[in-house]
Amino acid sequence: MSDRDSVPDVTVLRGQVKTTIDRVWDAFWSGGISNPLEVIEQITYLLFIRRLDDLHTRAANKARVTGRPIENPVFGPDEQNLRWSHLKNEEPGVMHALVAQGVFPFLQRLGGDDSTYAHHMRDARFTIPTPALLARVVDMIDELPMDDRDTNGDLYEYMLGKIATSGHNGQFRTPRHIIELMVAMTAPTPSDAICDPACGTAGFLVAAGEYVRREHPGALHDAQQSRHFHHGMFHGYDFDSTMLRIGSMNMLLHGVEQPDIRYRDSLSEGASGDEGRYSLVLANPPFAGSLDAESVSKDLQRVVKTRKTELLFLALFLRLLQPGGRAAVIVPDGVLFGSSTAHKTLRKTLVEDQKLDAVVKLPSGVFRPYAGVSTAILFFTRTDSGGTDDVWFYDVRADGFSLDDKRTPTEADDLPDVLTRWAQRDGSERQRARTEQSFCVPKADIAAQGYDLSLNRYREVVHEEVEHRDPLEIIAELEQMEKEIQQGLAELKEMLA
Repeated sequence: MSDRDSVPDVTVLRGQVKTTIDRVWDAFWSGGISNPLEVIEQITYLLFIRRLDDLHTRAANKARVTGRPIENPVFGPDEQNLRWSHLKNEEPGVMHALVAQGVFPFLQRLGGDDSTYAHHMRDARFTIPTPALLARVVDMIDELPMDDRDTNGDLYEYMLGKIATSGHNGQFRTPRHIIELMVAMTAPTPSDAICDPACGTAGFLVAAGEYVRREHPGALHDAQQSRHFHHGMFHGYDFDSTMLRIGSMNMLLHGVEQPDIRYRDSLSEGASGDEGRYSLVLANPPFAGSLDAESVSKDLQRVVKTRKTELLFLALFLRLLQPGGRAAVIVPDGVLFGSSTAHKTLRKTLVEDQKLDAVVKLPSGVFRPYAGVSTAILFFTRTDSGGTDDVWFYDVRADGFSLDDKRTPTEADDLPDVLTRWAQRDGSERQRARTEQSFCVPKADIAAQGYDLSLNRYREVVHEEVEHRDPLEIIAELEQMEKEIQQGLAELKEMLA
């Protein structure tokens, strides 16, 4: 048998892993843990415990080769029983007690470590109720090929997908194909510093990292660029500690060693410490209505005087971007045409003071079944000196899935066309009529419409030519009809007589 024949089929391997996850997921539910976020959180803790053991093993192997003491050992001499390689072999009852009374207190003590992951494990809580369930989950995680980044990433994405399919907390996830569209349109480079100020499970950051790996494969072979990729490229904020843990682990399993994932209430603290720091912002922030005026950052209030979260987030994005930095962000339709002074001021700022690149209208079913709100993606560049010329509009009518609550795959999909035409926005797209699915609108036209950014404001409707008949011909037909009616009445009278 050749070496190639002895390598297991990756597709089969991933299928087997997913089948195992499905069984464990069912076991969690039958064991009394029905919140999918809690399920993923508990699996996340165990994945982290296994990673710590792997790190300690690597350090020990290096020490053995060099003949020196272990550098920065994860586990002390009296903590060896807390290692994954030890606890996985224990009898279920002993394992459960060891994890609850030893491993989790150990995780909480790690909070002083510089690691992003250790920081977010400080308030870890162990909630797996039975030894039998823990033993099953440990067996599953022990089988995972943790050295395979692609498999790890697919595994975690599959688990995160269960948040949505379980019907709980789906609002935390932007559909993957929409994320990938936004990433491809902004085309991250190895030198970018990327931020998502409402990162959730870190879907945008993960997709940006995968894009860089795929489109710039040589970047990670350069020591300086590799260091930037692992330690300086990715930044995410959230104010939900569960999301921070899950997002951090998602980045880790996709091969990013030290992302900057941290606690921050973005709208309250604003961007005072991070103003002008990032070259790319990717986000789909939560739009919850209005905030209390006292809790809103004064920095943001100076950009736009409002309490509406959707406008405050746009103001935040502008402050976070460095000059020349670009953004792709999802906004509710109201941002495009809202009539308040704050709405108009912010839109005018984007058009006149910055560079508004594009408005991509999404179909209202994209976020079903969790929300039916109509949304659009805004693409803009911070310049602080204007630069808007023609704004490119695209009306996405199909995204490859049905637009009802079931969201089943369909053949209708405009997203590949969006990417193709986006690349031509400074060329042939400028010649397209406003009756088409995509077209460009000059800045002067947008200013004349009070900076309204709704696509329908500029779309031209094709009126079908209607053939008008000669009025004399119509009158002649009516006279003939009248004669026939009179004749019919006469015949009817004769019959009755």
